[in-house]
Formats: sequence, C-alpha cells, structure tokens
Amino acid sequence: MQTLIAPARIVDGTGSVAAGHAVLVDGERIARIAPTATFDGFTGPCINAPEATLLPGLIDCHVHLCFGAEPNPGEVVERMRPGDITMRALLNAQRTLAGGITAVRDCGGKDYLEFAVRDACNRGQLLGPTIRAAGRMICMTGGHGNRFGRVADGVDDVVRAVREQVHAGSDLVKIMATGGVMTPGVNPEDAHYSAEEMAAGIAEGHRFHKTCASHAQGAEGILNAVRGGIDSIEHGIFMTERCIAEMLERGTVLVPTLAALANILESADRGIPDYVVEKARRIGEVHRESVRAFYRAGGRIAMGTDAGTPFNRHGENAQELRYMVDVGISPLDAITMSTANGADLMRLADTGRVREGAVADLLLVDGDPLEDISRVADPAHHRLVMRRGTVAHGGASTPVGAAFRDAAQ
Repeated sequence: MQTLIAPARIVDGTGSVAAGHAVLVDGERIARIAPTATFDGFTGPCINAPEATLLPGLIDCHVHLCFGAEPNPGEVVERMRPGDITMRALLNAQRTLAGGITAVRDCGGKDYLEFAVRDACNRGQLLGPTIRAAGRMICMTGGHGNRFGRVADGVDDVVRAVREQVHAGSDLVKIMATGGVMTPGVNPEDAHYSAEEMAAGIAEGHRFHKTCASHAQGAEGILNAVRGGIDSIEHGIFMTERCIAEMLERGTVLVPTLAALANILESADRGIPDYVVEKARRIGEVHRESVRAFYRAGGRIAMGTDAGTPFNRHGENAQELRYMVDVGISPLDAITMSTANGADLMRLADTGRVREGAVADLLLVDGDPLEDISRVADPAHHRLVMRRGTVAHGGASTPVGAAFRDAAQ
C-alpha cells in the first residue's frame, strides 16, 4: 500500500532541510522523495500537511521498560510478579511509540522479562517500537544497579557475566563503571570497576559483535570505560577536559539522559527517596555543564532519557529534546542526535533518516521544530507517528496495527 505525505518541510535526520517536497511510502519503506508537484494525480491515501514538518521517528538510546517512573521504581518492581512486569514493559513500549519514539535501547531490565516484549515488537506480532535490549546490567558487589544486575567481581567474573548476557540473547552489553543516583550508599563520582575489569568486559562484548554501553558518571570511571573501548558513555556527569578529549579521539558517543535528573529535581517533594534527591541536587548543574562542554567540543551525542526513573515517564521521551536545547544544543542538532545518531549507535541500518530506501519510521509534527523545539518535544503537537509504514498514532486511513496483526497470522 502506498501513502503520500506532503509536509511544509522535511528535516531528514542528518542536518538537511528540504521545503516543498513530498514523501511516498510504499509498504515498509520510503519509495520516493520529490517536489510535491511531482505527485499530482496520485490517487492513494494522502496526508496533506502544508504547515507541518516531517522528520524521522525519534530514537531513545536509554530506557528501562520494566520501570514505571514511580518515586522509587526499583522498589515497586521488586514486589511485582514476572507476568505483570512483562505486561508493564509492553505497555511502556507502546506508550513510547505513541509518543513519537520508533526505536529504543533498553539499558537494563529484570530477569530478561523485557526480551519477550522486544521479540514480539521486533517481529511485528505486537505494535511497538524497534527494541534493542541489554538484559542484566553488569555491576560490582554493592555497586550501582546491584538490585537487578548481574554482580561480578574480577576480570574472570566480568567476562563470564558478559558471556551470560550474550547467551541470554542480549543485543548490547551494559557495564556499570561508577556509582549512581538511584542506588543508596554509592557515590556517583566513584569508579567501581577497575580499568582492567572494564577493558575485559568490553573486549568480550565486542568479541561477540555486541556494542557496549557504560553507566559512567565520575571522571575516573568515564576514562576507564573510554580507554577500554566503550561505544557509549551513559550520563557522563563529571566529564573533565581529559574525558572529552579522549572521547573525541576515540569517537565515543555520549548519551546524556538529561531528563533523568531534571524530573527528579522537578518532583523532589513527591516521595522520591531523600538520598536520590540529595545526589540529584548536588550534580544537576554539573551534568548540564558537562553536556554543554562536550557539545561545544564537537562530541558525538545520541539522545537518551533513562525513561522509567522517577517521574520520567514512558511516552514523554521526546521532552529530552527540550532539555537538550535548554543546555545550548541547536534544535537541528538535537533532532540529528535523536534520529540518525541514535540509529548509528544502535546499528539500525536504513533507519533514523528520511531518504529513499529507508525504513518508513516517521514523525509528522505541527509547525516548525527548528523555530520551536516543543513541536517535537511535546506529543500534543504530533500529527502522525509511523513505524515501518504502519500508522501507530495520528490521523491516516491505515488501520492502526493492521500490518502487525497480519504479520502474526
């Protein structure tokens, strides 16, 4: 089935903007992009949007689908039954897609329960975004994430933990380089794994063709991860000039997750544990300054939210673009970071770009997000979300989920 989308402008995900062009979607892919007049006489479904902007579906490189954004999400999940956690992960994935996010990277779940959701969405059996999942994050004894992670100590045990994730079917490996905000009794500045442990875990992940992400907030842990060959630094709160220089040299991607601390600070009086609020207040502005410095230095950034952490709701992921612009990132760069850069980090070929032959993961928004980033950041301005050519949210004649139901039969 062919659908024509005729917006005012196309922001293609790579930094280019085209006015007066239309996009022909044929099945799951973009068949043609040409001046709108080229399609005169087209008789199929047409979405005529002369005041709107078409861009790739957004990509969130850091979510936790099993967590529900409660004041203390981990405590809630510990009390839930496995089936309930799985259903919650599916609902969160579907909310995320409805919010304009067509692909996500789950950076740590619960006992691999999110894998069933990943597989059903990726196969097209259920409506949802494309999902890449890390499985159990790997952390030291008493380290950040130990409530649900795979605790491993020493080089041999870290290597074994990575192999367990590979065997379980993980798409990427998540290694915790430092302390963090949500774990009591740990300091975000402290390096947890040694340089040797980090390097061994990353090398093992790469040996099995997995990308590796590291929760890394303090400078020493960031450097341990970067020098070990990590693909992405998650959060990067205390990046120094040395950290930035070495990340630039190696092409390490930063996934800032500005929404995580912002939502904690905005909801500090709503039942979030005191230790979480105290750490967030201490590091909030440092984080913003670090992201700003990395951007100004020309570092490569991919959007991520840490959705599922306190009051950081699935479906509101696009708000991260507002936080990015607030620290000084241009709207056009924020869109690139949230589309093509995310696709590259997640190794999603033919995704994250509006171009001929690409997968038709698309977002149509009212107005011009280059003038007002809220047009992307606020789902109230989203007119259409399309995932692999099927309308997932918004107005068009294609039945929502029809292609997904057909694929399952």
